[in-house]
Amino acid sequence: MKKCHIAYLACTATLLGTGLGAASPATAGHTAHHVHLVHPGQSIQQAVDAAAPGDTVLVAFGTYRESVTVKTPGLTLRGMGRGTVIRPAAASAATAGTGSTATGAGAAEPAPKPAAKPATKPGAKPAAKPAAEPAAKAAEGCAESGNGVCVLGTKEHNVEDVTVANLTVTGFTRSGVYAMAADNLTVRNVTAEKNGVWGIAQEGSLHGVFRGNTARDNGDAGLFLANSVKEEMGAVDTEGTVVEHNRLEGNRIGVTVRRLRNLTLAANRLTGNCAAVFVVGDENKPRAGRVTVTENRIERNNKSCPKTARLDALQGSGIVLTGAEDSLITRNVIRDNVGASPLSGGIVLFKSFVGTPSERNRISDNTLEGNAPADLVNADTAGKGNTFEGNACAASKPAGLCRPADRTRR
Repeated sequence: MKKCHIAYLACTATLLGTGLGAASPATAGHTAHHVHLVHPGQSIQQAVDAAAPGDTVLVAFGTYRESVTVKTPGLTLRGMGRGTVIRPAAASAATAGTGSTATGAGAAEPAPKPAAKPATKPGAKPAAKPAAEPAAKAAEGCAESGNGVCVLGTKEHNVEDVTVANLTVTGFTRSGVYAMAADNLTVRNVTAEKNGVWGIAQEGSLHGVFRGNTARDNGDAGLFLANSVKEEMGAVDTEGTVVEHNRLEGNRIGVTVRRLRNLTLAANRLTGNCAAVFVVGDENKPRAGRVTVTENRIERNNKSCPKTARLDALQGSGIVLTGAEDSLITRNVIRDNVGASPLSGGIVLFKSFVGTPSERNRISDNTLEGNAPADLVNADTAGKGNTFEGNACAASKPAGLCRPADRTRR
């Protein structure tokens, strides 16, 4: 163990001395994992392209104007904290991996690019769009699609064990962090703010972990998890995706879980959004559900958002279940969410927008106070098997849902 530790320090020291690179073959064993250090003025994408599975790309404090695409399994992209900031490139260089500029402490002029052919950087795959790439728009190019950091597998193979951590992604027209066809993706301690659509988003992926992130002031959801936004298909079993200890503020929706099964939202703080949590399903099979929402603090989500083609106006929504089944909503604290939308209230059951009822959901042991039009709202009169029990609250629609051990619906 001691020898391994000394070897790692030696490797890191080599990288610090050279700025960007990997340990030499003489010091790196066949399975050695290298650290590629990126300084202000250098390209994050070039370091990612040079990295092997299991390597870490460590990004120093500074502002980097580029988008970054990760397709390498086991890669860790890690900043040094909120002061590592990724912003969109200037319009003339809005192609992922074409370099970056940096400002702030220690900033330098952009490093010269040895090959002025951004489509074919050394060690990178050609920028052509092979048929095996994901069908979603993000596959056309991370920057071209308006995303900041993209983690992309293919229809044939998920990209596995990628970590994105300890950095800020801001100002992109679509998403701060976007993933498709990922398995065991971890997004940790990322600040995603003021992006045009989603702060952090994932489609068609399994075993995700989203922990300790801050998503604020994004155009749609701070955290968006879905099967697909382009295809009509049944809900995907995420096989235990976890969303926990995140802070979600000032978004249209704090967290959206769309057409997925088998995941947990726990111990998150949601405030100042138009709506805090949406669990969304429809008529496709398998149906959305088996979502656990527990121990979250959901307060004053009273921002007003206008009606869209898909949703009524939003304001004052705590947790909304629409077209979902077999989910558990328990031990949440939900206070002072006030609005006049059909979706307003502390916890709201609502039939889906294609008429699919919510069924067999259990709403239990929550603490609700000061929500309007009511703490508990069951607007899904066709839904069967939904139960309300042990919820500490003052008002419900219909009346009577707040009584301890009370059960309702057919």
